Amino acid sequence: MSHLQSRVAGRVHTMINSARISSRSIRLTRIGHHQQCILHRYKYVTDRFVVFASGNGPTTSARNGAVLDKSAGRMTYKPLSYGELVNDAVESVMSAIGDGLKWLEVEFPALPTNVDGYKGSSDLFIDSNTQLALAGAKRVATRGRKVHIVLPDGGEYARTCRIFKNSIQLAEGVTFGHLKEWNPPNPLSALLGGGAPSSKEAGEQADTYIFINATCVELLNVRAYVEKMVNSGARDKVFILWNMELDTLRGDLGLPAFPSKDMHYQFLSRVRPVFYLRARDYSKSVPVPPFIVNYSGALFREYPGPWQVMLKQDGGEYACIAEDRARYNLGEVKEELTVAMGLATEAEGSAMQFLRRGYKTSTWYEDDYDLEQSHEWRL
Repeated sequence: MSHLQSRVAGRVHTMINSARISSRSIRLTRIGHHQQCILHRYKYVTDRFVVFASGNGPTTSARNGAVLDKSAGRMTYKPLSYGELVNDAVESVMSAIGDGLKWLEVEFPALPTNVDGYKGSSDLFIDSNTQLALAGAKRVATRGRKVHIVLPDGGEYARTCRIFKNSIQLAEGVTFGHLKEWNPPNPLSALLGGGAPSSKEAGEQADTYIFINATCVELLNVRAYVEKMVNSGARDKVFILWNMELDTLRGDLGLPAFPSKDMHYQFLSRVRPVFYLRARDYSKSVPVPPFIVNYSGALFREYPGPWQVMLKQDGGEYACIAEDRARYNLGEVKEELTVAMGLATEAEGSAMQFLRRGYKTSTWYEDDYDLEQSHEWRL
């Protein structure tokens, strides 16, 4: 290990241990005026460790049975399996439902690879996400809810029914359908081998809907489906957008042949992220060996806890370095990680700092606060 790497590793180790014992980095945000600043301050968090030790918290860890106070967030997070990820996501969903929330988002990597972003054509992503959604739906159904997993169209629905036939039959309280299940069936679909049982009745009887694998254009159908169910008069229905990578889809809104930005302002802005894990890799050039320093982190949220910036350790564990009740944009996440790694060495306000950060550190949907009909997606 080079001298610089040793210094960086030592600094991170010291800072993380200090954060676990007596400090927390807190960001203050004035979203309404589009002004944001980062204030690092120290405070004792012994009360938080009392919660962990006392066993009085509301949630039990699937790994070791330890009781967690999710309202305070996590000091570290390292899911050992997708089963644990799904279980944590479902616990967050049920907590949100218990608090009366109806429009929810669940987001975590659906594939254990470096595949970045769902482009609407990956069967591997589609099948993996379908299995994860089915696993989550089974857990939700055991809580007494009727779950309907909604696919983009009849073709995807027929394909899923064919591939996961046995799993669907064994999933008590869970049904499958698609966004166009109210449309008259195509008489040619059965002749072409694409027929599947009608899902209209199951959709009407469900009280929890999990939408998966929709593309940006198909958000129009998702919105129409949700609004149709809301207008039906049922007040206890819950809608979950599951691993749809909404941040990626938001980036295409407003482009030619895509839905307008109103899709975010009027619809997506109303969806509350209840379980969110978005990992990112970064690097920075330095003037001494090894010349390039690579580091990784994630934006994490587990309802009802705060939004947290997590720095990835050598053992794969994510350690919290900053948190806030308002959502961080990706530019702020990178800045927090850079500071934590000791790589923000440029003088404040200098030209080098400007070149490192760039002119724009946020996207249009993060900036257009006043145009949103709701701010749920930031909370």
